[in-house]
Amino acid sequence: MISIKINNVEFFVKKNISVLEACRYVGIFIPRFCYHEKLSIAGNCRMCLVDNGIKLVSSCTAVVEDTAQVFTDSPMVKKARENVIESLLLNHPLDCPICDQAGECDLQDQTKIFGGDYSRFFMSKRGVEDKECGPLIKTIMTRCIHCTRCVRFGTEVAGVDYFGTLNRGGSTEIGNYIPKLFDSEVSGNVIDLCPVGALTSKPYAFKARPWELRITESIDLSDSLGSNTYLNFKETEVVRILPKNNVNLNENWISDKARFSYDALKTQRIQQPLIKKGANLSKTNWLEAFNSLNKTINEEKTIFIFDEDLDLTSMNILKKIQRKNPKNVNLACISTSNEYKNYYDNFLNNKLIEINKNIINCFVISSNVKLESAILNTRLKSKFINETFNLVSLGLNVKTNIPTNIINLNLNSILNVFEGKSIKLSKLFVKEKNPLIIFGTSFKQRFKNIEILKSSIKKIMPTTIFLTLEERSNTKGRSLTGNLNSLNQNLLNNSKNAVFVNVENSTKTYSMVNNFKGKIFWINTHYSDVLNKVTDGYILPALSYYEDENLFLNLEEKAQKTLKVIYH
Repeated sequence: MISIKINNVEFFVKKNISVLEACRYVGIFIPRFCYHEKLSIAGNCRMCLVDNGIKLVSSCTAVVEDTAQVFTDSPMVKKARENVIESLLLNHPLDCPICDQAGECDLQDQTKIFGGDYSRFFMSKRGVEDKECGPLIKTIMTRCIHCTRCVRFGTEVAGVDYFGTLNRGGSTEIGNYIPKLFDSEVSGNVIDLCPVGALTSKPYAFKARPWELRITESIDLSDSLGSNTYLNFKETEVVRILPKNNVNLNENWISDKARFSYDALKTQRIQQPLIKKGANLSKTNWLEAFNSLNKTINEEKTIFIFDEDLDLTSMNILKKIQRKNPKNVNLACISTSNEYKNYYDNFLNNKLIEINKNIINCFVISSNVKLESAILNTRLKSKFINETFNLVSLGLNVKTNIPTNIINLNLNSILNVFEGKSIKLSKLFVKEKNPLIIFGTSFKQRFKNIEILKSSIKKIMPTTIFLTLEERSNTKGRSLTGNLNSLNQNLLNNSKNAVFVNVENSTKTYSMVNNFKGKIFWINTHYSDVLNKVTDGYILPALSYYEDENLFLNLEEKAQKTLKVIYH
């Protein structure tokens, strides 16, 4: 800790941090546009100028020094900020009433606080051509203030050099050198990064204003990471999903799947209980449907089929139904795993926060992390840029945005690496104190019990950190409740009735329903093509994850909860 004076008040702050960070830690706000805590320092907006007693310096690039003194509210600093705001508004269009960023725009807020009440510029404003980024990002580049946040995000986090700075001086603009789509799984994060309305969400365009929205915390269920999110909803409709900052999990980012998946909440929904006889579909009521289901369970062999997206509460309800009638009721999960989970061991070792520590080598076994967990891939990418970090992929030669060494996958080659028999890779493993090993979803299909491999590696290197990527959002929860029976043809053939609970529309599901001759109870949120093959049974609506409180376990076995957003 070192001593620093800010506005004639002495504070003790950490060493080797910027003046801007020091002021933020002690509660003093310094305006800025280009600075972001998860991106590299650019220092080009000049809004964060402070007075060090000699001259004005940008606080984001100035490192704190012992016994140094800075002023954040001197007359010279205030005048400099006013001039910066004036220069940013020279070519900025006055279209706040029709801008989607209005109400949560940094330029609006800082102009009101630090800007002047007149402008010395009376000439024509410069216009910039809009760029086509794809179906998710809307661009109005005349509003751009050249903070370069989107440029740095693409290079340092997304791993896609999409945006860049073109021309110089008064002709400077942000654009892409070659017109193309923003091909990234996390491209939507530039919408949050943009401090003005240059980059906004196309699906959200003209939907609502910030002051009309209510906010609820939730989680992302598109993968097993469980990224923390904020849900913005207007009346009974979710109109936007934003990331919630969680340093130990998803930091400031969410994937595009998490950000734009909310549109499925209001299309093709099953609204009321239906009964189907042959090709005829008619309305029914809940009492008749539940009486039929209860009679079926008590009299005939019934199988409940679900997948690993089902929440913990629903899984426990199914277990209670099975315990009450064990002779007639079977539970089966459509999954790729059937392994024992040592939760205490995983709790000690499966820590995403460990990625930020002294890890030099990462071994990815049969996984495309970029697709299976886009946010985890951004953390690996950031570590590769900022530190010495080696990535080795065993088994899959995939397109990645991190330079990777790739070797063929078989069990012997994996063990040879960790036993010191591989000439190229064993040196990396032996020298590493805390190697990180990531298992992919496809590896579980080839190797039935990963715990055996983990224990073998642990004997060689006890400090190894494991992460197992799961295909579904609640795979860990399925193992915790003891629903370990994977679906097989024998269970299906021995059942006269089948209850499908929130099972997704897939070729496997289509084949099962098409070949099943008994009564079917289809409990789901949405219609699907599978229902055309149901000849005898009930179709019952279910609540989505945002219409009820549900509990899920992510890949670290952390329990996370979705809250009720939409009320019926």
